[in-house]
Amino acid sequence: MIRLRSLRHKLLGVIALVMLPAVLVSIGTIVVYDLHIYEQTITDDMTTQAELVGHMSAPALSFDDDRLAHENLALLRLRPKVEAGAIYNARGRLVARYAAQGEQGEQGGVPPAPGPQGFHIEDGKLYLFRPIVDNNEVLGTVYLRADYEVLARFLDYVVIGIVAALLALLCAWLVTRRLNDVITRPILSIAHVARDVIATGDVSRRAERLGEDEVAELAGSFNKMLADIEIRKRELETSNREIARESERRREAQQEVMRLNQELEQRVHERTLQLEMANRELAMAMEEAKSANQAKSAFLSSMSHELRTPLNAILGFAQILTSDKLPSTLAQKKEFAQHILKSGRHLLTLINEILDLAKIESGAVALSMEPVALPDMLQECEAMMAPLATARGIRLLFPERCTTNVTADRTRLKQVLLNLLSNAIKYNREGGAVVIDCTPSGAGLMRVSVQDTGMGLRPEQVRMLFQPFNRLGQEAGVEEGTGIGLVVTKRLVELMGGTIGVTSSPGVGSMFWIELKTTEPVPVPPVQAMTPPAPGVSAPARDSITLLYVEDNPANLKLVQEIIRFRPELRLLSAPDGQLGLELARAHLPDVVLLDINLPGMSGFDVLRQLRAEPRTAGIPAIALTANAMPRDVERGIAAGFFRYLIKPINIDEFTEAINSTIDMIGSPGNPGSDDRDGAGGESDHGDTTGKRQAQLLAEKKEES
Repeated sequence: MIRLRSLRHKLLGVIALVMLPAVLVSIGTIVVYDLHIYEQTITDDMTTQAELVGHMSAPALSFDDDRLAHENLALLRLRPKVEAGAIYNARGRLVARYAAQGEQGEQGGVPPAPGPQGFHIEDGKLYLFRPIVDNNEVLGTVYLRADYEVLARFLDYVVIGIVAALLALLCAWLVTRRLNDVITRPILSIAHVARDVIATGDVSRRAERLGEDEVAELAGSFNKMLADIEIRKRELETSNREIARESERRREAQQEVMRLNQELEQRVHERTLQLEMANRELAMAMEEAKSANQAKSAFLSSMSHELRTPLNAILGFAQILTSDKLPSTLAQKKEFAQHILKSGRHLLTLINEILDLAKIESGAVALSMEPVALPDMLQECEAMMAPLATARGIRLLFPERCTTNVTADRTRLKQVLLNLLSNAIKYNREGGAVVIDCTPSGAGLMRVSVQDTGMGLRPEQVRMLFQPFNRLGQEAGVEEGTGIGLVVTKRLVELMGGTIGVTSSPGVGSMFWIELKTTEPVPVPPVQAMTPPAPGVSAPARDSITLLYVEDNPANLKLVQEIIRFRPELRLLSAPDGQLGLELARAHLPDVVLLDINLPGMSGFDVLRQLRAEPRTAGIPAIALTANAMPRDVERGIAAGFFRYLIKPINIDEFTEAINSTIDMIGSPGNPGSDDRDGAGGESDHGDTTGKRQAQLLAEKKEES
């Protein structure tokens, strides 16, 4: 062993000998544990991947669909560690295989027949065979081969151990430098004083006493030995002590100045950091404002284009229909009217989706969170999407077993699922498939996924997906749509406490999924049978029903007149303002009053209050027919006493149903308007009926909104 010459070097050697074994033992323990965890992790991951591929390929094996099996197996390209994979049917025939880029051989590294079930490790590779089971029936086998990187990880840890050892030596050297003043300095101080006394004969020198250990006692004994000689040189010793005290004061003053300088530098550094942070925050705020302004401009530009497109068809065909210079046949007129109707409905859908997005962004959406049964919801969605899928030649594959209940707003959840299914069908290829699945994704969570076999999306398209008017990366005009459905879907899922995501591969397809919290179903009370009316009692027949429509817009009045014209039992009276409407109501006592809200002079609410204030008109049911379509407007109208609240543009079926239900109500025995419109009991009866109807309509409007 090399003989160390100084205390400092000896101290460094001792610390290094203590630290290196501890470092090596710690690193060895970590390496063994990590390699064990790595082996367990990769086997679990490969088993999970094999189960997923087997689950997705079960329909393909059941129907001998090799193409679907190839497409499902192609998803392994998303797992770079998987080098090869294959699917065999129950007879051991190779149905589909997959080989990563760079794999050689005729079979791409895939065995021609399945091997024994389970996994084994050989030549740095992990091989796995797992059966495909559906309804307790073995349909085939999944084979996967992945790279087993244990040796590479071990070499990495060797490098890490060398680096850690070097760092330990560096730390030992730094600790030695720090301990120099504590351990070696007192001893070296005594040696230095002794050498000086021997060399110069100056017995006034004293060894510095640092601490209370053995070295300090040695320094004290050395000083006492010098004190015997110091008596003979007292005057010189006193002078030396004065000089030493002055030097000490100067040293303390210098240390105070250095301390103040360090504090000043620290304050300057902190202020500099604060200024830099403020500048960065300001730059980020400016960048966000710039991005928001650009997004706003892009949104307005896209919205202008989307609004003008259906308006172009509406106004263009309307000009042809009203032009004398462009004659058209009856068949052409019907065709033009169909185009106008289709464009109008598309425009209404666009406006509704923009209003939905605006309500969500402003926090004005009210959700009714309750347990929702996924089987019933998926069955309803399948019934609604089946015609569209059939028209496009798309197969819909819904899960056979899904008995979970989730916490959500039923109407909004249906809106989310229908939008995802519609997109999966719309952006699919002809003859493709849409696979819907629901699987647990964690403690108390359920994932519902919608996977298509379309063209897929590039990564940059996925990043821009949940933005207004982004049609899944499609060019404008290729597929009809507003482009903000996914934005509304994402906001609704987040409002219901869930999450939404997407994975996509170009040329393979996309999979959209949502995750919601699971819950227990609410017990449903038994339905009680309604008591049938007394025999022999029937509603009195009415030969003529009088309607009073108060509307200041001639076009809207003309539309209602055309609708009523096809029903000879209805007689329509009209008034352009509220005052004339009240006079006609008092003079003719109509059976039903249709009221616009925004009337000149007095509003529809004022007209309704005056109708209710007079005994002769208090029992006449009133229907609101207005363009005020916000939920708070609907709630206000129902609370004010309207029997029904209809929103423009008029839906003829809904309008007819409202008229029929009102006529049925006024024709029922005991209801206002049947016999005693100006009797004393008319108002109270109407209040009771209207109160029940208000509660029903509020529930319907909340569901629709």
